[in-house]
Amino acid sequence: MIIFVDLEHERVQQTEKWPESFALRLKIKYRLEDISGEPCLIVRYSHMTPAWVRELKPRAVLVSGCATEIDYYAEKDLAGLRQVLHEAAQPTLGFCGGEQLIGQTFGSEIAPMGKLPSSMADPYPEWDYARGMSRERGFMPVRVLEPHPLFEGLGQTPVMFQSHYWEVKSVPPGFKLYATTDLCQVQMIAHESKPLYATQFHPEQWGDDHTDGRRFLENFFHLAGIK
Repeated sequence: MIIFVDLEHERVQQTEKWPESFALRLKIKYRLEDISGEPCLIVRYSHMTPAWVRELKPRAVLVSGCATEIDYYAEKDLAGLRQVLHEAAQPTLGFCGGEQLIGQTFGSEIAPMGKLPSSMADPYPEWDYARGMSRERGFMPVRVLEPHPLFEGLGQTPVMFQSHYWEVKSVPPGFKLYATTDLCQVQMIAHESKPLYATQFHPEQWGDDHTDGRRFLENFFHLAGIK
């Protein structure tokens, strides 16, 4: 069994975006099951505790992205998940908001990427989220800085899906940086001694014409001893 931690905040359930968000998480669950060959349990972030995870004995944990800024979250609801991340008793991968939570948990600042210069046209006018802010959106290459098993078979510039305007501002202590982009430095990090990995990009949202995210997840499950 693997665990997929749903990091989305409850406030999204009160908006018109909830059906789309719920459907996306189900899609990711089935994708993870297809790749890993393991049943995937979706768990709300506020239910995660080290004792509960030890009881379930998952073979891997994956932490989702979110469309809600971290300031909206009550720290008491994140405390158990932060402890799970510190223990990293099983291979753990966070993406987008999951990476930002990992970065913050281990001592890095997370914040918006910054405002667009007033002279610069919005490169994503069709995306109404965080207008006027610097953002990354869509399939784009990330630059691999040095080899890592998660990038096996993907070359130096794999194409991954991006959807964010917040970022981890610096590599947290105990981690090493493995991939970057011109706009967002911290694109993929790995802990130096724990099986803990994080990406700003979304490997779980690959497309028919851009399958590098799927290969990245296959590599993660292989590294976890599952595939």
